[in-house]
Amino acid sequence: MTLELECCERTLLGEIADPRMHQRDVAMTYRLAMLSSERASIDWAKVNQAILKRWPKGLTRIKEMAWRMTNP
Repeated sequence: MTLELECCERTLLGEIADPRMHQRDVAMTYRLAMLSSERASIDWAKVNQAILKRWPKGLTRIKEMAWRMTNP
């Protein structure tokens, strides 16, 4: 069975803006977005800026977590 996240950019931006979400939550969604067929249409600069706005030192950590989830 294959799962695919839809509306990746909107989902990511919503999670980043949600104070209940933590970096690990966003990293999981970031991972799914990286693997999605929508990945080419995602405005990654916009997503990354939103992450930096919420967590000024969190972008590298989130990307590393997402990468580790993709490549165990």
